Amino acid sequence: MYKKIAVEDGLSNVRQALHAAGFQTTGLEGQTPYNVQALVIAASGTELFGQEANLKIPVISAAGRTAEEIVEILRDRLQ
Repeated sequence: MYKKIAVEDGLSNVRQALHAAGFQTTGLEGQTPYNVQALVIAASGTELFGQEANLKIPVISAAGRTAEEIVEILRDRLQ
Protein backbone atom coordinates (compact mmCIF):
# COMPACT_ATOMS: atom_id res chain seq x y z
CA MET A 1 0.00 0.00 0.00
CA TYR A 2 1.33 3.40 -0.97
CA LYS A 3 1.37 6.20 1.54
CA LYS A 4 0.55 9.70 0.31
CA ILE A 5 2.72 12.52 1.64
CA ALA A 6 2.07 16.25 1.16
CA VAL A 7 5.31 18.10 0.38
CA GLU A 8 5.74 21.87 0.44
CA ASP A 9 6.71 23.47 -2.86
CA GLY A 10 10.46 23.95 -3.26
CA LEU A 11 11.39 20.59 -1.75
CA SER A 12 11.83 18.75 -5.05
CA ASN A 13 14.77 16.71 -3.75
CA VAL A 14 12.56 15.39 -0.93
CA ARG A 15 9.79 14.61 -3.39
CA GLN A 16 12.19 12.65 -5.59
CA ALA A 17 13.54 10.67 -2.62
CA LEU A 18 10.02 9.86 -1.45
CA HIS A 19 9.04 8.65 -4.92
CA ALA A 20 12.16 6.48 -5.08
CA ALA A 21 11.20 4.98 -1.70
CA GLY A 22 7.69 4.10 -2.92
CA PHE A 23 5.69 6.99 -1.48
CA GLN A 24 3.15 9.06 -3.42
CA THR A 25 3.39 12.83 -3.03
CA THR A 26 1.15 15.82 -3.50
CA GLY A 27 1.80 19.55 -3.26
CA LEU A 28 0.51 21.83 -0.54
CA GLU A 29 -0.30 24.96 -2.53
CA GLY A 30 -1.05 26.85 0.71
CA GLN A 31 -4.06 24.70 1.63
CA THR A 32 -4.68 22.37 4.55
CA PRO A 33 -3.87 18.85 3.31
CA TYR A 34 -6.54 16.15 3.25
CA ASN A 35 -6.21 12.41 2.65
CA VAL A 36 -2.48 12.33 3.33
CA GLN A 37 -0.59 10.35 5.95
CA ALA A 38 2.11 12.98 6.65
CA LEU A 39 3.29 16.46 5.78
CA VAL A 40 6.80 17.68 4.92
CA ILE A 41 7.41 21.42 5.24
CA ALA A 42 10.50 23.57 4.72
CA ALA A 43 10.43 25.20 8.19
CA SER A 44 9.33 24.04 11.61
CA GLY A 45 5.78 24.38 12.93
CA THR A 46 2.39 24.37 11.25
CA GLU A 47 1.99 28.14 10.95
CA LEU A 48 1.70 27.63 7.21
CA PHE A 49 -1.92 26.55 7.73
CA GLY A 50 -3.00 29.05 10.35
CA GLN A 51 -4.48 28.56 13.78
CA GLU A 52 -7.46 26.53 12.58
CA ALA A 53 -5.41 23.63 11.25
CA ASN A 54 -5.84 20.74 13.65
CA LEU A 55 -3.46 18.26 12.04
CA LYS A 56 -3.39 14.75 13.45
CA ILE A 57 -0.67 13.53 11.12
CA PRO A 58 3.12 13.73 11.40
CA VAL A 59 4.50 17.11 10.33
CA ILE A 60 8.17 16.81 9.38
CA SER A 61 10.41 19.86 9.08
CA ALA A 62 12.96 19.53 6.29
CA ALA A 63 15.18 22.22 7.82
CA GLY A 64 18.66 20.80 8.45
CA ARG A 65 17.77 17.32 7.18
CA THR A 66 18.69 15.44 4.04
CA ALA A 67 16.02 13.93 1.82
CA GLU A 68 17.18 10.46 2.90
CA GLU A 69 16.75 11.38 6.59
CA ILE A 70 13.19 12.53 5.89
CA VAL A 71 12.41 9.24 4.13
CA GLU A 72 13.69 7.29 7.15
CA ILE A 73 11.72 9.44 9.59
CA LEU A 74 8.54 8.86 7.59
CA ARG A 75 9.15 5.12 7.39
CA ASP A 76 9.54 4.99 11.17
CA ARG A 77 6.49 7.14 11.95
CA LEU A 78 4.14 5.53 9.45
CA GLN A 79 4.71 1.89 10.34
